[in-house]
This record gives sequence, C-alpha cells and structure tokens, in this order.
Amino acid sequence: MLAAELNISRGVVVEAYQRLIDEGLATGRTGAGTTVLGHGRDAEPPSDRRRALDDLRLPLPPPEHIDIDLSPGVPDLSAFPRAQWLRAERAVLDEITAADLGYGDPGGTPRLRAELAGWLRRTRGVRAEADDIIVVGGVAQALALLAQTLHAGGVTAAAVEDPGSRGARDQMAHWGVRPEGVPVDDEGILVDRITQEAAVLTPAHQFPTGVVLSPARRRALLEWGGLVIEDDYDAEHRYDRAPVAALQGSAPERVAYSGSVSKSLAPGMRIGWLIAPRRLQAALLEAKHDTDLGSPAIPQLVLARLLSNGDYEKHLRLVRGRQRRRRDALLAALRQHLPAARVTGVAAGLHLVVMLPEPMSDAILAERAAADGVLVHPLSWHRLQPGPPGLIIGYAAHSPDRLAEAAKRLGSLTLPRP
Repeated sequence: MLAAELNISRGVVVEAYQRLIDEGLATGRTGAGTTVLGHGRDAEPPSDRRRALDDLRLPLPPPEHIDIDLSPGVPDLSAFPRAQWLRAERAVLDEITAADLGYGDPGGTPRLRAELAGWLRRTRGVRAEADDIIVVGGVAQALALLAQTLHAGGVTAAAVEDPGSRGARDQMAHWGVRPEGVPVDDEGILVDRITQEAAVLTPAHQFPTGVVLSPARRRALLEWGGLVIEDDYDAEHRYDRAPVAALQGSAPERVAYSGSVSKSLAPGMRIGWLIAPRRLQAALLEAKHDTDLGSPAIPQLVLARLLSNGDYEKHLRLVRGRQRRRRDALLAALRQHLPAARVTGVAAGLHLVVMLPEPMSDAILAERAAADGVLVHPLSWHRLQPGPPGLIIGYAAHSPDRLAEAAKRLGSLTLPRP
C-alpha cells in the first residue's frame, strides 16, 4: 500500500522498514504491522552504564559523556519478543493452578526443566535428563553455587582462562575459590598448564578472544581429571560456522554446564541453567535452596511455553540476522578507519576483538575513546598477566550507522604510547 501511494517499488519500502528496525527505531511483527519505538540511544539506561563503569573502577568520564556504549555482552534489548512473551504469559496464567504458585522444587519447575533438556540436547548436544537441570538466576548464580560447593569440599583454587571473563573470576573469588590464570592461544586454553582441581572455561567461543577449543585440547581436557565448569555464554549466536557441540555431552560426569537467556532474550530476565555431575547435585540443590528457595515460577513457565511452541527459536533466527548485519557493518567500518588493526573472534558471539600494534596501551586508548563518547573494553582489563593490546567491542546493541560512527571515532584517535 505504501509503495503504491509513494509510487516506488515494494523493495525500497521493505528496505526502509528493515533499516528502521535495525536502527532500533521500530519493531515489526507478522500480523501486527510496524511499531515506532523510542530512540535507540535510550535502550540502555544511564544507571546501567554507571554500574558498568563503577564495576570496572576506571578513571573514565561520567556516563552522560558516553553516547555509544560498546561494552561486550550487552544484547539488542530492543529486540525482546514482547508480544510473544505477553501472549505466553497470558496462556500460562490461564492454565496454572494454585499449587504452581507455592514453594516449588528449588531445582526449577518440571515443565521448564523438561523443555530445556530437549532443547539443549538438540541444539548443544548436552546429555541430561530433566532432573539433572537446576534453574538458576543466570550463569552468575551457577558459578556462585559451584564455588560454594567446591569450597565446602576443600577446593580453594580454580584455573581460569587468561585473558578471560573478569566477571567469572570475581564470582569465584567472592565465594572463596581463588582464580588462577592459565594462558590462552589460538587453540584455546593450554591444558597442560592446568594444575588446579577445577577449571572455568568457555570452550565453544572463548571469551574474549573468540577462539574455539581445538579437538586435541578438548581430548586433553577430558583426560586431565578435574572438574570442568563450562560457560556456554553465547551458544545461540553463530554466523560463519556450524555450532560447536558443548563439552558436557562428551563427559557428563566431568563437566558442570551452564547457560542462560541473558544474551538471547535479556540479562534482566535472570533465567539460566546448571547441569552438574550427579555427585554434586544434592549439594548444589541445597545451596540453591539456602540462597533463594528457588527461582520465580511464572517466568520459568513462560519460557517453557516459548520453547515448546517454537517462538523462542523464531526469535533467535530474527536476532541472528540482525546481529550479523551489525557485525558486518562494524567490520567494514573498522577496515576503513583502522586498517592496520587485526580483527578476531568474528564468527560468533556479540563482540569482536581488535588487536592493536604493540607497544600501544589499550587502556589509555579506551580512556581516550570514552572521552570521545565511545565506551569499549581494553583487552588488558580481562587479563591477569600482561599480553598484546586490544579492544573488545560489542556490536549487538547498536545500529549499523552508530557502529560506523564509533569506528570512525576510534580511528581518529591519536594512538598513545604506553
């Protein structure tokens, strides 16, 4: 209709609508038309930016000076499937009984655990029954429960990837398990350097480098003998390669597997899952019960419905297409404005890494970028030992135009010497 009114081709109209959706200015649903949203810059409230800066304890400008936040791990929150969630929630409220609203199993609602068992078996190669799954408040709580259980059993240190997730290190340390760094190369963690009884890993897409644990390293890890804590933090986001199966499927008795909807739906949902070796399950369930008596029931039942009716998978297909377009736009802009930089970790996930020529200081460059309104993470923030400089750039939360602008600003900076 609009094409006829404007006397232009239908393809131009479709492309225009897609551009509005990509820029976070509109959302479209089959049968419901296109709806105008607020400006994309408002998607992440200033309080979230303030929290991110405070957590990093860095001398960066106040959050009101940041207008392009490229922190890794932030998904496209404007893409949250509001209509599907609301429809599923109404259906759940029509169906549940009074008993469903009482104190339930601390491991989670049976329906969600059953749906997750099937979903993870099909998409990640995980081997687990419904009763093996503990529904948690995100991967952070999974790590907290594991750390408490390990510490109670006498484990005082765990191997972590270096560079690796700063949040995972902090979570383990808070509960009394000291993180000890083990280097990562192009094949993943150096397994022969692991001397601890447990290791926290991101084998399918290492954070932050993006490398995949090689088949030889996977075999060596399973022969190593300790507990592998597998954080499958962005399993749904694959663009240029087939998904790598979860390590848990090869050794369920040796791997504690965790994941969440934080990157696929929204981190504010606080829904995740933990599948641990059965010898640890009783202690983990006790720790979960002592922590919060169990996760909220209604969101679990809504997610179970989205998994069962296919809406969750439809949402993931939509988001993957959008994220791929944003990644491609950022790559093109980086090639134009930072031609000397080497970009890694682009085949999957929600961020990439720009490796910088030595001896540049990535921390100083990130501070200058922040002063120019662009927030990125220097790779050094996520290291325990010194290593090559780089910038970690998240691309999921911004439109192609904003990503191009960010790359232009980064390219215009005078790269300082350390």
